[in-house]
Amino acid sequence: MPNMEYANNILETIGNTPLVKLNKLTAELPCLVLAKYETFNPGNSVKDRMALQMIEDAEEAGVLKPGGTIIEGTSGNTGMGLALAAVVKGYRMICVISDKQSKEKIDILKAVGSEVHVCPTDVAPEDPRSYYSTAKRLATEIPNSWYVNQYDNPSNCKAHFLSTGPEIWEQTNGKVTHFVVGVGTGGTISGVGSYLKMKNPNVKVWGVDTYGSVFKKYHETGIFDENEIYPYITEGIGEDILPKNVRFEIIDGFTKVTDKDAAVYTQRLAKEEGMFLGNSAGAAVKGLLQLKEHFSEDDVVVVLFHDHGSRYVGKIFNDDWMREQGFIE
Repeated sequence: MPNMEYANNILETIGNTPLVKLNKLTAELPCLVLAKYETFNPGNSVKDRMALQMIEDAEEAGVLKPGGTIIEGTSGNTGMGLALAAVVKGYRMICVISDKQSKEKIDILKAVGSEVHVCPTDVAPEDPRSYYSTAKRLATEIPNSWYVNQYDNPSNCKAHFLSTGPEIWEQTNGKVTHFVVGVGTGGTISGVGSYLKMKNPNVKVWGVDTYGSVFKKYHETGIFDENEIYPYITEGIGEDILPKNVRFEIIDGFTKVTDKDAAVYTQRLAKEEGMFLGNSAGAAVKGLLQLKEHFSEDDVVVVLFHDHGSRYVGKIFNDDWMREQGFIE
């Protein structure tokens, strides 16, 4: 009789997510477009991968000790991944989040046992009220705590080099020609991109950025332009800092997507592809369409979709909210 098949805990179900062909929204593109569908992870996002990697590496290094407290500044998804691991492994979890994140994200973090501190979005990163500064301060005040720092933690990038990149390579049988993904901490684009370029240096890696973020101009000019920084609505991509995990030398280019286009295409993914996804997925699809001239009919383009639509029901999937923002008539 064959052995029973089961995971020993929820963390063992992270990874091995499917690739799914896009059909309607990418009809104008000459190439095959495949989505790396990360919402199949147990925390419904790509961040489960690096959350577990960062915790396991911290345990191994002795900086996260039994009964300790994990502290992280997060736009919600990393917090969810960390929280699941904290539950299984017996840690206390504190998430520090900015007030532009959806109410659903805050409620979901509390649902999995996290303490949540909400900080203002419209302050500089070095401001003591910012979510970066608050997370760092809590880590100095709370004994036996570990500040994750996903922006600069090399285990973030490593997770995608070890899992996401190899999965994409194997699932496309080495035929992938382009990788397109929204960039926030940089771990996904840098980890996957460096793996794919190691296997085939001709693979092109494109980042999707948002207006109000510094990445695109910095990549093109090497100038960190504070005039580029202003508040924006799209969650989880773009930054007003330069995280160490954004390895600009791996990235071939950036395309910027407006808040409105990101929101509209997120709704269209649900209604036209049956893909109920987060805000950055809409940005990624619009980014793909903006990159049309870079693709030919033999290309295999993989776009990564970060997270799930359930986190945006009060915003992107709420037509009253969409009208208030001027995104729909």
